[in-house]
Amino acid sequence: MSTRQRVRPGGRSARVQASVHTAVRELLEERGREALTVPLVAQHAGVTPSTIYRRWGNLQELLSDVAVERLRPDAAPEDHGDLRSDLTAWAEQFLDEMTSASGRAYVRDALLGDPDGDNAGQCSAYAAEQINVILARAAGREENTPDVETALDRVVAPMMYRILFRPAGLDAAYARRLVTELFGAPRKGDR
Repeated sequence: MSTRQRVRPGGRSARVQASVHTAVRELLEERGREALTVPLVAQHAGVTPSTIYRRWGNLQELLSDVAVERLRPDAAPEDHGDLRSDLTAWAEQFLDEMTSASGRAYVRDALLGDPDGDNAGQCSAYAAEQINVILARAAGREENTPDVETALDRVVAPMMYRILFRPAGLDAAYARRLVTELFGAPRKGDR
């Protein structure tokens, strides 16, 4: 993500961003990705194409910016009373959202329009923030917790790899297995 995309100022700039993001989402739903062009998005958003080019550079970077915004979680993870339950529920929901057609498209767009790797870092930060909430709650209940990086490495990273490169067979059982393995349950064949 370029510097111009990271800036989230208020006023007119924020209104332009909101209008353009809304236009992209609406046009994706109405016409599909193949029909999207910068002039079409600009017309739908009520801005000039040069506004979009100046702010985002090209259509792929715009789609990437919209995707990162759409991948931002809407709410804190639910509290199910204990760490394993909280993390399992979160992992199942995360996997379900990311394996949906729109989730995979957003992940793809976030990465494709990101020459510097900043969007991948932002998406990772969203997951880390969510896991941090779960771990802080568990620590407040005096449960032993792994650190955030370990949870990311053992739960989120394998899911994202599979979503991107081996999506067949991903289901809630896979997410549950990753969480179980995080807590040290033996894997099949390890006994």
